[in-house]
Amino acid sequence: MLLDLIVIGLAIALDPISLTPFLLILASTRGVQKGAAFMLGWLASIAIVIAGTLLVTGSNPPKPSSAPSIAALVVKLLIGIGLIYYAMRQRRKMGQPKPHKKTPKWQTGIENMSLWFAAILAPVTQPWGLVAAGVTVIIKADLASAQDVVAVVLFALIATSIIITLELYASFRPERAQEFIRRIRSWIGAHSDQVVVILFLVVGLYLVGSSIYYLSTS
Repeated sequence: MLLDLIVIGLAIALDPISLTPFLLILASTRGVQKGAAFMLGWLASIAIVIAGTLLVTGSNPPKPSSAPSIAALVVKLLIGIGLIYYAMRQRRKMGQPKPHKKTPKWQTGIENMSLWFAAILAPVTQPWGLVAAGVTVIIKADLASAQDVVAVVLFALIATSIIITLELYASFRPERAQEFIRRIRSWIGAHSDQVVVILFLVVGLYLVGSSIYYLSTS
């Protein structure tokens, strides 16, 4: 469980598509305050998902060979296949001219964005496919086990780690942070496709391999 949640948590944290909105917010007027609201919204949504999952299981995880346990593994397998498919599709698109996309309304009004809007934007921009993969693992957590509790908490913290780090950096070193954020945005703009392909392919293969292994031994 611990390794699965670490891998999925890192994938959520490193996803450039989800990280970009936070970087734009942090670079805007009152970016530190809006970034804090975004961070809290992000953490809150993950906490709600975790709490909801544990509430459904009642801290009584399904047995390894039971139908719910097998169903969770099948869902994780399908998510892994979906990530691999998406990565390969993005790989085929690399190098091709990108169609013009209209700038989202939230981005055009980012300078006047309220703290509440920033908080709501966080769960909207989360990579929910990866979060769902985390749910398929968390469903096996037993709150009576300290190891499982630590694994779930680590998942939430790792998934938010880059956002927390950048928020703290911007709070205590605002000038340096703005230049650093500018460089990150520039790098993501130039390498986003490559990062998505590699990240989703690696995580997808891991989820597929892990699911097949547990299905074959259950």
